[in-house]
Amino acid sequence: MELKVLSHLDVARIQLYHFRAIIVAGMGFLTDAYNVFCIPPISNLLEKLYYGGNMSLATSTAVNGIALCGILVGNIFFGRLGDRMGRKNVYEITLILIMGGSFGSGFSLGKSPRLVVATLCFFRFWLGVGIGGDYPLSATIIAEYANTKSRGAFMSAVFAMYSVGMLAASGVAMVVSARFKGLYPNQSLGEKDILWRILLMLGAVPAVVTFYWRMKVPETARFTALVARDVDKAAADMSKVLAISINDDEADVIRIRSSRPSFRLFSKAFMKLHGKHLVGTMSSWFFLDLAFYGSNLYQKELYSFVGWLKKPEEYENPVDEVFHIARAQVLITLCGTLPGCLANVFLIDRFGRFKIQLFGFLLVSVWITAIALPLDTYWQDPSNKIGFLAIYSLACFFLTFGPTSTTFIVPEELFPARLRSTCHGLSAAAGKVGGLIGTFGFVFASTKLGPKKTLLLLAVGSFLGFLCTFLIPETMGRSLEENEREIGLSESDSSHGYSIHTTADTSDSSRIYGSGNLKLQRTHDSSGDPIANSSEMLHSPQNRVHY
Repeated sequence: MELKVLSHLDVARIQLYHFRAIIVAGMGFLTDAYNVFCIPPISNLLEKLYYGGNMSLATSTAVNGIALCGILVGNIFFGRLGDRMGRKNVYEITLILIMGGSFGSGFSLGKSPRLVVATLCFFRFWLGVGIGGDYPLSATIIAEYANTKSRGAFMSAVFAMYSVGMLAASGVAMVVSARFKGLYPNQSLGEKDILWRILLMLGAVPAVVTFYWRMKVPETARFTALVARDVDKAAADMSKVLAISINDDEADVIRIRSSRPSFRLFSKAFMKLHGKHLVGTMSSWFFLDLAFYGSNLYQKELYSFVGWLKKPEEYENPVDEVFHIARAQVLITLCGTLPGCLANVFLIDRFGRFKIQLFGFLLVSVWITAIALPLDTYWQDPSNKIGFLAIYSLACFFLTFGPTSTTFIVPEELFPARLRSTCHGLSAAAGKVGGLIGTFGFVFASTKLGPKKTLLLLAVGSFLGFLCTFLIPETMGRSLEENEREIGLSESDSSHGYSIHTTADTSDSSRIYGSGNLKLQRTHDSSGDPIANSSEMLHSPQNRVHY
C-alpha cells in the first residue's frame, strides 16, 4: 500500500507539467554540456595566444580538466545536500554557481599568461561545482515527478539535452569564429582574446533563461512526504500540479509522521540491502566516463593523428583552427552522439536499462578496438576517412544510447528517497574520477604509449563496464517504491527505509492522536500485507485515533 499522492504520480497521464520539468532540467544539462565541451577549441586558442603554441602538458590538462574536479566535488556535496535540505532549495544554488562560473570565466584577467590561466581555472572549478550539483538534483527531480510507465523516457530526454549542449558548444564556436574571420580578416591579439571570452560567457545564457522557471518548480512529493514526512503538504502541492483532489488516509499520514530511519548511509543494513547496487552504479559510471571524457575532450588530437584535421601548425591562424575543430565535433555529434541519445529516449522503456547498458558497453568496446588496431596503418590512408567517421560515430552512438544514458537513470530508481540524491551523487562522482583519469591520463598515455595503445585501454575499460553491469538489477516498469521493496527491503515496513515506533504521550501530537504508546512494527496478516496489519493496530481500542 502506497501513499495516494505517490500512486497518483505513478499513474498520471503525460501532462504539461511533465514537459515543463523536462525542459527546466534539460536546459540545465544543456548548460552543463556546453560549459564542459566548449573548452577543447578554446584551449588550443589559449595555447597560440599566450604560449606561442608551446603550452606545457600540465597547463593544458589543467585547462581541460579543472571543471571535472569541480563536478566531482559538486556531485558529492550537493547530492548529499539535496537529501538534507530538499531538491528545490539546492537546485537554485547550483544554477547560480553555473551562471557565476560562466561569466567569471569570460572575465579571467592577469598580467601574465599564468595568471590568466589560473583565474580561468579558478572560475571553471566553481562552474564545475555547480554542474556537479545539477547532476543528482535534476535526475532526482525528474524521476520523482515522472509516472512509472514513462519514467525512463523522461529521464533520458533530460539527459539527451547533454548531447544538444555538446552540439551547441561546437556550433556556437563555429559560428562565432566564422563571424570573427569575416569581420577581422587580420585579427589582432585583442580581437582573438575576445573570441574565447565570448564563447565561455555564452554558456550562462541557457541558465539565465531557465532560472525563473527553476525557482517555480515545487518540491517533489516524494521528498516532502517521505523525507520531510509532511504528507499533507505533498498532497496539497501535487493537487495543484495534477489539478485533482488528493487526500491520503489518516493511517498513512500517521505512519509516515511516526517513521524514523532504520539504517544510515554505509551502515551494515545499508550495505546489505544496497551495497552491491551502489558498487554497480559507481563502477559502471566510472568506466563510462573513462571512455566518454577520454575520447571527447581529446577528439582533436585523434582527428589530427588520422589526418582528418590539419596539424596545429598548418592552420593560417588560431581562429581558423577553432572553426575546423568545432566543425569536426559538430559532425561527430550529429552522426553519433545525438542520435544515440534520441534512440534511448524511445527505446529505454521497451528494452529496459540492464540490456541497453550491457550491450552498449560491449559494442563500444568492439568499435573502439576496431578503430585502435589499424589506427597507424589503415586509418592513415586519406581515402579511409569516411570509414573512420562511420566507425567512430558508431562508438559514440552506442556510448550515448547505452551506458551514458542508463548510468544517469538507474541510481535514481534503486535507492530510497532519503538517500536517492546522495547515492546518485556518489555514482556520478565515481564517474568523474574516471573522467579525470580519462582526461589527464589520455594525454600522458598517448605521449608514452601512443594513441593506439591508449585507445585499446579505453576499450578494455568499456569491457570492464560491461562486467560491472551484472551488479545492477532491472528497474523498468515499477514505481520507485516498488523497486526498493523488490531489492530486498525486509527489516522495516514499506516506508522506504524507515521503521515506525513512536511514543505519543508527551508530545503535542497526543492532543490529536490520543495518549499512550503507539508502536508499529512489520507484521503480517493472513494476506501478507504489513500495512493492513499496521492499520488495524492504529484503530484498535488501545491505539484508537481520537479526532
